[in-house]
Amino acid sequence: MTQIRKLVIATRASRLALWQAEHVQSRLQALYPGMVVDLLKLSTRGDEILDRSLSKVGGKGLFVKELENALLDGRADLAVHSLKDVPVDMQAPFELSTILERADCRDAFVSNHFASLDALLPGSVVGTSSLRREAQLRARFPHLKIEPLRGNLDTRLSKLDQGQYAAIILAVAGLERLGLADRIRSYISVDDSLPAAGQGALGIEILQKRSDLLELLTPLSCHKTTACALAERAVSRALGGSCQVPLAAHAVIEHQQLTVRALVAQPDGQTIYRAQGSGLVADANKIGQSVADDLIAQGAGRILSQISSGA
Repeated sequence: MTQIRKLVIATRASRLALWQAEHVQSRLQALYPGMVVDLLKLSTRGDEILDRSLSKVGGKGLFVKELENALLDGRADLAVHSLKDVPVDMQAPFELSTILERADCRDAFVSNHFASLDALLPGSVVGTSSLRREAQLRARFPHLKIEPLRGNLDTRLSKLDQGQYAAIILAVAGLERLGLADRIRSYISVDDSLPAAGQGALGIEILQKRSDLLELLTPLSCHKTTACALAERAVSRALGGSCQVPLAAHAVIEHQQLTVRALVAQPDGQTIYRAQGSGLVADANKIGQSVADDLIAQGAGRILSQISSGA
């Protein structure tokens, strides 16, 4: 292995993003005791645009562009992302080199006055940051009022505490990573709220030409999470997945078989197409593509066309 004495990790400056980067930093320092690992904290457009939903201002790429610029100009060697925020169509000169073991991928119900979604009164305002959650909520609870929720984790919780929402839906992983699991009133099963592709996992991005980093990062990689993420992201890629599309994909591995479930929905939840596929772990990408083909055959393409045309 090439002797690398110092690494710089590019990260967003939010508390959750810093936890993620510091997690990778500590893992690397434990593996390579003599190495200096520094953090480069950056603000992204996704962090700065807080008055509109991501689906209206450009989607997932808003959270990675500034970090990629730091890789390009040499200020950083690698970037750490929440995998669900990483665009599925990553192009040269960038490479998603490493996917770490996934944390809890479920969504969490957070409220100061209600124990679960089922307990909410008609007309209750529920905040969520994603069309995926919104569509599934509208389908199951048409009597609730679903409103956008932006800002970092602390900001979202503050808005709940100020009474702007009766409840909010957040990712379990983020709450647990920041020691806020006590805010969770109930865990929403993947059957009731299918997660986003890559939810709960961290990804490391490097420049393709930095082959010297691959061996160094290999011990951080989780084979099972990587296979599941490949299948999930294959679904998303085939369907043009972005923040503008109510799309979910979730894979699990049991008895050497990989199974991926996915859905595409109208934003209002009136129509939801679901599909599932299984196969060998080595065929993760192929399984994801097959599930996407199934969704398109059912009619998901019409929803995607309507969304892309703004209909």
